[in-house]
Amino acid sequence: MPPENQHIHTLIENCRVPPRKRVRLKDYDTATGERRGREKLSRRALESLLADDIAKLAKAQELLYAAESWAVLIILQAMDAAGKDSTIKHVMSGVNPQGCEVRAFRQPSAEELDHTFLWRCMKVLPERGRIGIFNRSYYEEVLVAKVHREILAAEHIPHEQKDKKLWRDRYDDINRFERHLARNGTLILKFFLHVSKEEQRKRFLDRINKPEKHWKFSASDVRERGFWDEYAKAYEDCLTQTSTSWAPWYVVPADQKGLTRTLVASIVTHAIGQLHLEYPRITKERRKEIKEAKKQLLREAK
Repeated sequence: MPPENQHIHTLIENCRVPPRKRVRLKDYDTATGERRGREKLSRRALESLLADDIAKLAKAQELLYAAESWAVLIILQAMDAAGKDSTIKHVMSGVNPQGCEVRAFRQPSAEELDHTFLWRCMKVLPERGRIGIFNRSYYEEVLVAKVHREILAAEHIPHEQKDKKLWRDRYDDINRFERHLARNGTLILKFFLHVSKEEQRKRFLDRINKPEKHWKFSASDVRERGFWDEYAKAYEDCLTQTSTSWAPWYVVPADQKGLTRTLVASIVTHAIGQLHLEYPRITKERRKEIKEAKKQLLREAK
């Protein structure tokens, strides 16, 4: 295995959150992903690795679509400006749009608030043969709702359930829901793009200083920085309680966008490869139809 590939493999192992392990975000580096400060990969090496995985992912997605036996659900969660949109754009750049769909979940509608917190995501899960990407997800209900408790007031939850038990129940609901999906042919990969507070500050300033990026900027994003510690605690609890063998979390360093994209692409490509998919077998009748079609086309040429 080339040194660059071995390096990425080590970083992936560092990123994966083992089941039942107490997560402390300070243990996960936001820049290089290293735990012992090795020399980081060069930009050229990252670009080469990403290009290779984009090509592999395109082939894997075609096989996934043809086999029509598994679905792939990719969940991206992060603090603001961590790079979720750009990660999706670059990692999925080689994938056929017919076999991939991105869902971005914003503030719930009145109809969505009248259902359980999983409902709006359940109804748009990827079909077999397709890749579904959730840009934010039902995990917002144990993150944002936990930081801003007033959100629960709009969810019409019976009063007696609004206590600490609510969060334990939601973690349990999520784990059981994802286990159900995994048992029925959905590969689930969950990524927390781990950006530092200082890097977020720089990216917000970049959006402010460049007029062409003003559309990305929201004053509410800056206000949310005031809850940084509360969000970090909510993420630590969430990652601890919901990283499982059937739906693992990866804490991916997000200060260096090239590394973020390369790691996500490599994890997704490898995971689909582990499904050992095969193209559908052709029946004798189908093979006969193909043979007759070929004869007809050759006769037309004569």
